[in-house]
Amino acid sequence: MTELERDEVTKEKLQKLGHRILKQIEEGENPEFEKPVRSRSNVEYDEEEKVLTLGDKKSSREFMNIGHARKFMQTMMIASKCKELIEEGRTASVRELYYQLKHTIPGLDENTLEDQEESDPVIVDLETALDAIREQMHLIADPRGTLFGPIKIEQQGDVMDAMKMGRSGIAIPSIVDDYNFVEHDADYVLVVETAAMVNRLVEENFHEENNAILISTQGQPSRGARRLTNMFANQLDLPIYVFTDGDPWGYYIYSVLRAGSMNLAFESDRLATPEANLVGMTMSDVQEYGLENVTENLKGKPKDKKGGPTKDYKRARDLMDYEWFQQDEWQDQLQTMLDKGIRVEQQALASNNLQFVSETYLPEKIERGDFLP
Repeated sequence: MTELERDEVTKEKLQKLGHRILKQIEEGENPEFEKPVRSRSNVEYDEEEKVLTLGDKKSSREFMNIGHARKFMQTMMIASKCKELIEEGRTASVRELYYQLKHTIPGLDENTLEDQEESDPVIVDLETALDAIREQMHLIADPRGTLFGPIKIEQQGDVMDAMKMGRSGIAIPSIVDDYNFVEHDADYVLVVETAAMVNRLVEENFHEENNAILISTQGQPSRGARRLTNMFANQLDLPIYVFTDGDPWGYYIYSVLRAGSMNLAFESDRLATPEANLVGMTMSDVQEYGLENVTENLKGKPKDKKGGPTKDYKRARDLMDYEWFQQDEWQDQLQTMLDKGIRVEQQALASNNLQFVSETYLPEKIERGDFLP
């Protein structure tokens, strides 16, 4: 399907939504907008596919409901603006959309939107209701993440060589579906949580010496980074290894890359990569690589005044309850983390020497296949 054809399909979905609301008004009905429920209660783990999927539960947003009216108005505004963007052949960032639509409602001392935290969830509501991702509605998020390694990519007639981008790398945009992989000489993909660690690996020429494509997510991976990882696995059949900090938040980053996220469970087929494995950091690394003196304490407390865990402790407990973390290997790692109250950062490997991560840690673990599933 061409880009113009995709635009027509998406515009038709938006128009059908508008016509449906208009018909309800003309027939004297309470205008309502139906959307899938995106809470955890409607997210299921597909054991066969190893990804999160969205269930069948629906909820409605009604105009004549005082608790829904504001969100209903925002939904219609954003849908209308997206249709306008498609017709004009323009693309807007989600931040630009927020500023374009924010204004004071005539006759009322009230803004249509108070901050972007109001508009972002509405965009996701439209995506799930229309089965159309934001990029198809001509909306993009700010690019985040970088790409290095032995691969050439063509985009809109331009060919980018990721081995010739210096230490800056190729910035990963919000939309990567128009990437064409011209050629590559990679043995695997290494997805790295922190930009600092990717900079270290690039400085040590890790990507060149190990025929590795490096993706820096710079924290929680963006949609573009997640989609690109999925494409490398499915289109190029490359192994995917994930390298995060050894803490509950690093492990959650791995969880999102591998199984998908609850908020975007409807997009798991495009954004999740169930073939991925975690190479580190792990609790086992602390003893094996002599890192006992460079660990950090978990943030928060095992129990607060109400008897529940807080911060890092709570996140670790949550992970232990996830269906996709039920393997003995993961339960052991998380329980060790909680028992010892420690976390270990990627940069802790520098306590040996700056080259240790590129010359010893990663090559050894990858060669042995020493991964967490």
